[in-house]
Amino acid sequence: MEIKQVADLMNTVTKEIIGDSVVVNEDLSNVVDVGKAIFDNTTYDHFVKTLVDHIGRVMFVDRKYTGNTLSLYRDSWEYGAVLEKVYGLKLPEATENETWELEDGASYDPNIFTKPEVAAKFFDKRVTLEIPLSIADKQAKSAFSSANQLNAFVSMLWNDVDKSSEVKMEGLASRTVNSFIASTIANEFPSVSNNDYSASTGVKAINLLLEYNTLFSGATTTKDKCLFNPEFIRYATLRISQTLSRMTRLNTLFNIGGIPRFTPTDKQHLVLLSDFASASKVYLQADTFHDDLVRLGKGYTEVPYWQGSGTAYGLSSVGNVHAEVAYSGSTKEINISHVLGVAFDHDACGMTNLDKRVTSNYNGKAEFTNFWNKQDVGLFRDENESFVVFFIA
Repeated sequence: MEIKQVADLMNTVTKEIIGDSVVVNEDLSNVVDVGKAIFDNTTYDHFVKTLVDHIGRVMFVDRKYTGNTLSLYRDSWEYGAVLEKVYGLKLPEATENETWELEDGASYDPNIFTKPEVAAKFFDKRVTLEIPLSIADKQAKSAFSSANQLNAFVSMLWNDVDKSSEVKMEGLASRTVNSFIASTIANEFPSVSNNDYSASTGVKAINLLLEYNTLFSGATTTKDKCLFNPEFIRYATLRISQTLSRMTRLNTLFNIGGIPRFTPTDKQHLVLLSDFASASKVYLQADTFHDDLVRLGKGYTEVPYWQGSGTAYGLSSVGNVHAEVAYSGSTKEINISHVLGVAFDHDACGMTNLDKRVTSNYNGKAEFTNFWNKQDVGLFRDENESFVVFFIA
């Protein structure tokens, strides 16, 4: 056990705390233990210098992790492999009501067949992975002092597997949404080249910054400063609220396929970038007594980033979606850096038929057991359902 004398340091700290000294540079390199992977010669006792220090307590890092899967989990089924989705292609046209156009001697045919225009989509792709774990019988027992410690150790290992599983499901959920974002951008702005969307806005992909600066003459808010502008945040909140309201009425504007669709409030999903959601809370709700008029609503999910944090959680990194998606018979690369949120129908995308299971095999020769945590899941997106992207460029 290594002992560090800290009297001089603590005297300096005391002066800083009570105001007798300015804040100074403190050497904390050997004060806070950062741990070490194995024992070295500092672990011998300070009495006879030969006895190895014993472990007095074992603490396991065994914290549960729940991934943010963006509320994409849908139902599962045991038999069959394909998800079939049947829907109408168009609304039936109205015809004249002949009840009020009766003529003497006229014939009215009740046997005319009107074919409904319907279609079916089949989703038959799944992704799969497995997470291996090996546990040795003899070696694990020799490292601990009791069965309770051994059980806690094994529990910690399984918790690590669970955490790994949660992170991977979280990643698959975000990639499902990201692919829909990229596909929406590709279809809404087919003529944009070099991923420059600064002059582009639409119905399914709304450039909030362009609309704001165009609507208010003299406004020159930039994409890197707009989240510090309360007026822009108010406008952005207004446009999101407007869109959610408009999605409740039957229309063909909010889906790529142009199919008549509507999304009632209880079927709406709103996912917002944390930077934008936090700015809304701070700049809007903090300066008004009537925050119900400006808040984004209670039914939304926050994400700290769409793909990753980058190296410093910059807005251009956390708001970035960079992906290749199928478009017009080939693939198209989309790179959009400032996505603030998405709104979509419950049936627009999801994760279905999640199948998690564990298989094992005991190796009697080497006395260890291999476990394989396996999981299959189907990821789908239906471009005939409503999906709207809110971005700044």
